[in-house]
Amino acid sequence: MAKQKEVSFLVVGGGIGGLTAALGIAETGRSVHVLEKARQFGEVGAGLQLGPNTTAILDRFGLMDEISKYAVFPKRLVLKDAITGEELSDLDLGSAFLEKYKHPYIVMHRADLHKVLFDACEVNPNITLLSNQKVKKVEDLGEKARVTLEDGTGYLAEAVIGADGLWSKTREMFSNDQPVCSRYVAYRGTVPMDEIVERGGTDVDDVLMWIGPYLHLVQYPVRSGKLYNQVIVFKSFRYKEGSDDWGTPDEIEEHFGECCEAVRHAVFSYISGQRRWPMYDRNPMENWSSGRVTLLGDAAHPMLQYLAQGGCQAIEDAAYLTNMLHKHGNNIEQAFLSYKQERFPRSSRVQLTARLWGEIIHANDNISILLRNELLKNRNSDDYSYVDWLYAKRY
Repeated sequence: MAKQKEVSFLVVGGGIGGLTAALGIAETGRSVHVLEKARQFGEVGAGLQLGPNTTAILDRFGLMDEISKYAVFPKRLVLKDAITGEELSDLDLGSAFLEKYKHPYIVMHRADLHKVLFDACEVNPNITLLSNQKVKKVEDLGEKARVTLEDGTGYLAEAVIGADGLWSKTREMFSNDQPVCSRYVAYRGTVPMDEIVERGGTDVDDVLMWIGPYLHLVQYPVRSGKLYNQVIVFKSFRYKEGSDDWGTPDEIEEHFGECCEAVRHAVFSYISGQRRWPMYDRNPMENWSSGRVTLLGDAAHPMLQYLAQGGCQAIEDAAYLTNMLHKHGNNIEQAFLSYKQERFPRSSRVQLTARLWGEIIHANDNISILLRNELLKNRNSDDYSYVDWLYAKRY
């Protein structure tokens, strides 16, 4: 049997949530090891939206100055009808928003945020980053917790935080549930901003969401405005359980062929069909903390992307977990329990609201579309009542 290594705190997963958790644990004076299964630390994907509930936390950890070098500060969140091209509603992110929430709404490349977090962890003497660490099993032993890797290596830790994403191995300690397939699929692409500006007709200072029956397109700048991020999402009518032969590139024309010219140009000129992203979440699970093991981010509460809160909720988890470790000192079990009791109601609400918002934006019958559009068109751009529960929260 391979040697068992003793460590203080151990985080499984080196993504955005795991690295933020490591920074928080280090803030409490503890040492922490981060295990990443990939050969090197990195982030897959393109754009990321971060509301003030999250930028407040990143500011607390002293990261916003560095993040601002990569981020874009959009003027508005805009909903448009993907079929007619009509603007339906917008949310002003300017002075009124900043006055209310004290922190900005930003968009950036996922890899850029990950780099800022990784760099901060790398220079922190309390944090050890280990790649190519493929976890097989996590166990709570009462006074300790054990993580066993596929190669037989074992880690004995005071506490384990599972931040290993949708397909979490740590979650298997709590449940044998499976991800829920939404039957929607995403394709992403980034375009040099020069091409977008040259063509004109696009509000590059806004986050645009074009919504239509069973589909949507999201557009916004990243990389300090050097790249334009675009994501298309559509429901596949060829879904087959247990198969990857659905949501394929040949369905893109079927869904977006009837959209307005601006959407068709964005989709058929710039979206690559090389990488397909089936969209999953899981049903809320209340028991994601036990003894000296707890979950964080997508391992605890994976959600659909429609509220742009997946990464945000992982960062909120990390911040509140840090608060509870400060508060409860060496009583790790109580810290984890208090963390879960606070975070479960909020994260599950975000999970379920994301599902509901997905049904609303993807409405396909004429009556639902008419009612939705009229409600959207009759709200003011500085009416924050629908998002206040998300953005006003502070940890």
